[in-house]
Formats: sequence, structure tokens, C-alpha cells
Amino acid sequence: MKKLLYFLKMGILFLASCNLAPGSYPYAEVYELGASEEKLIEATNKFKTGHPDFMVPEYIGLVDGRSPDNTDHWYHVWFFYKEENKIVYTWIRGNKFALISINEGSELGNWKNINKDFTRSGNNQEKRKFEERILNRIKESL
Repeated sequence: MKKLLYFLKMGILFLASCNLAPGSYPYAEVYELGASEEKLIEATNKFKTGHPDFMVPEYIGLVDGRSPDNTDHWYHVWFFYKEENKIVYTWIRGNKFALISINEGSELGNWKNINKDFTRSGNNQEKRKFEERILNRIKESL
């Protein structure tokens, strides 16, 4: 009985320690880069200018940047996988670049959060795709 109570207590403690990470993006895949936020934004804009296929079509209405009232902590950046018709949502904050979610198709509302809504293999595939197609190229220009 003592062992059962011990495990119950441990289970309760374990559950209490497994709360979601604090913040607005608890599932984000965050990459810490050795550059300032300003340099990351600049390198990202340069990448998108040099690779227009990754730019989200204007008719979708997603614009990179902070919220219009400028109270946003995150600089939001959107990419487009033209061949797969997917939108990739990321943000930059400080020296961090984060992959947040992927929208299936060009109609908004079909978002899947990275590290949450994909299978393990699907999640790894999406992260690898993002790293190879976008993040590594941005890192090269820093």
C-alpha cells in the first residue's frame, strides 16, 4: 500500500510538472541563432527577395511583421511551399527563429501546429523540410 501511495503521489507530481510551456507558442520548434533580431529579419527578407517562390501570394493577406499597434513581441514571417501548396508560419524574437505551424492549402484555417498535430514522422519531415529549404539558407547569409 505504501508503494501505491508513493506512485500515486509521484503521478500527481508528474502531472503537475507536465503543464504546457508558458507563453503563446508552447509547441514551437525554436532555433537559437547567433545573430540579433534585426540581422535575422534582414536575412529573412533577403532570402524571400532572392527566392520569390517562398513568398505567400498577396491575395492570401498574410503580411510579415509585428501587429499594427506595434505591441507584439514577435516578428511574424510567412513562407509558401508552392509545389505543395502549404503556408509555413514562423516568428523571430531576439536571436530565436521559431517554426510554429503549417497550413494545408492556400485557404486559411487548415493549420497544424508543429510538435503537436503531426505524427512523429510527419513532424520530423516538416521540420527537416523547413530547415533544408529555408532556415539553413538564412543561416548561411548571417
